Amino acid sequence: MNTSAKRTTLACALLAAASSVCAQTQPASKAATLGGFSIVGNSIASAQQMFLGTETRVYIVDKVENNPTQINGHPAWAAEYSTDTNQGRPMDIVTNSFCAGGNVLGNGTWVNVGGNQAVTYGGLTANSQTGGAPYDDPDGGQSLRLLDPCDDSSCNWIVHSDNAMSTRRWYPSVETLPDGSIIIIGGNQYGGFVNSAGNNNPTYEFFPYRGSPINLPLLASTLPANLYPITYLLPSGNLFLQLNWATAILDYNNNIDYALQDVPDAVRTYPASAGNAMLPLTPANNWTATILMCGGTNLQPDQWVNNWDIAAYPASSSCVSITPDLAGTYSEDDPLPEGRVMVSFAILPNGKIFAVNGANTGCAGYGNDSWAVGQSYADQPLQTPILYDPTQPAGKRWSRDGLTPSTIPRMYHSGAMLIGDGSVLVSGSNPNADYTTDVKYPTEYRVEYFYPSYYNSRRPEPQGVPSSISYGGAYFNLTLSSDDLSGDVSNLANTTVVLIRPGFSTHALAMGQRFVQLNHTYTGSSDNTGTLHVSQMPPNPSILAPGPALLFVNVNGVPSMGKMVMVGSGQIQTQPVSAVVDLPPISMPTSSSGNGSSGSGDSGKSSAGKSRLLRSSAAMRPTSKVVLVMVGLAIALVVR
Repeated sequence: MNTSAKRTTLACALLAAASSVCAQTQPASKAATLGGFSIVGNSIASAQQMFLGTETRVYIVDKVENNPTQINGHPAWAAEYSTDTNQGRPMDIVTNSFCAGGNVLGNGTWVNVGGNQAVTYGGLTANSQTGGAPYDDPDGGQSLRLLDPCDDSSCNWIVHSDNAMSTRRWYPSVETLPDGSIIIIGGNQYGGFVNSAGNNNPTYEFFPYRGSPINLPLLASTLPANLYPITYLLPSGNLFLQLNWATAILDYNNNIDYALQDVPDAVRTYPASAGNAMLPLTPANNWTATILMCGGTNLQPDQWVNNWDIAAYPASSSCVSITPDLAGTYSEDDPLPEGRVMVSFAILPNGKIFAVNGANTGCAGYGNDSWAVGQSYADQPLQTPILYDPTQPAGKRWSRDGLTPSTIPRMYHSGAMLIGDGSVLVSGSNPNADYTTDVKYPTEYRVEYFYPSYYNSRRPEPQGVPSSISYGGAYFNLTLSSDDLSGDVSNLANTTVVLIRPGFSTHALAMGQRFVQLNHTYTGSSDNTGTLHVSQMPPNPSILAPGPALLFVNVNGVPSMGKMVMVGSGQIQTQPVSAVVDLPPISMPTSSSGNGSSGSGDSGKSSAGKSRLLRSSAAMRPTSKVVLVMVGLAIALVVR
């Protein structure tokens, strides 16, 4: 970070302490290579799981292993990574979180669910399951770990002790529901390469606790490749489930599932580990969910055994999509340029999907097999990313134009995630039983950022971003300066306002990842400034479940810095909904050359029908004298 950026960061820290508000409006530094990667730091623990907790804090969760960094007398297998300083802080997540699931509650608390039994060197079962040398890693199979993210390094993981899970879960999926609670689906009890009848956990349950786990026969009939079921909350309020070759809709309130078409071409769930994402929900598509799945492998149920060279088996290049609230059948989509497993999808603020990581052959997993690559069950890493543009016609949606490869193979236990400045944080890779350096695919701690083509552009600096977004109700106004609009008020026609939840990244999944565009109109002024009149969320919490999300304002495809806002009431409850207030009509100065079209919907009518205490800024506010001193110091730092 250059001297000017350091001064600005310190000034912001001082102002933040004084006023609790100091939004960074431009990236701290320019990207070295647009369309490429820069290695920026060390994650401390390999990024098997990760999520964005605040605008600048990424939380990383690993499996228990002999990591060099220590905490409380044992290796650290969790960390907090600061994207503004590119420094890490080891964290003690207490129990073994290997292959856990996770997501965020409606009050902003993140939950990490399940895991493995206590282990010792090399991943072998430990003699004690309640802690002790060498790793002090109590059994995590029934754990619920909670974290309230923070920017001041004061937050820590706690293990929830009341009404914790009554059954063991390894490789469960977790989705946030319309009331801000979470549903926990499937997994198995003691791990293994794939699932089996004697090891299976064919149930789902809820947190906060709603009673005993509920049996789901679909989880018994889809063995063996049904771990980490691909799960999405649909705008209808039901859940989309895809596991092994099967696809279904789950009405979890009534414990009824409806079969849809089997997925074509390839298995998409772990350990096939295809990339998957819900495409942007927009006013133009009436916030209708379409799910895209790409890659994986076409192995049949009897081929998921490790007595043959799976690492050499070619991955699938197939992409398919489905719109389950409208139809129960899949459509073929543009294929990937090559077969790919373990590919991570991250949705960018411009609505494109960034695809990265993974391999051309094999599948997820590792083991001490003669054919394994070291211990890896995959080979031939793919280090050049791809971009998918859902607005392009068929045959033109995937592109590598302007993209350059990473220098780091990212294999099993790697991930990628959008962060607040609009870049993508990429980290992890460890297809080994323990911390390992002398193999083809070693334990990887290096963090790198991918910089999209818009990264170095001057970012819009919208004023008036609210701290919370409701479901329906009165619209809010965002103002854009002449600089934000490049001196041309007609650029108001090329603006969008979007909410993105980057999700919980693990094993080619981003649990809870969602992109929602808000409806808006605008008023332009003769001085080339403008006001966006922005609707709240549609009055349907199933479109975007309550909890924190990043708000971006895009002008001509260039996003502002993301501002973390709370969607919904900030509580776990049936969310209040209100009627949508009509937006003002578009208004432009008569001298403007603008075309008078919004591109974001119609003329103002939306078309879609233990807990966390929110911190009070007043409670943390210093005295007036201290505020004045700190503001003065901040100003002095900036003008030096």
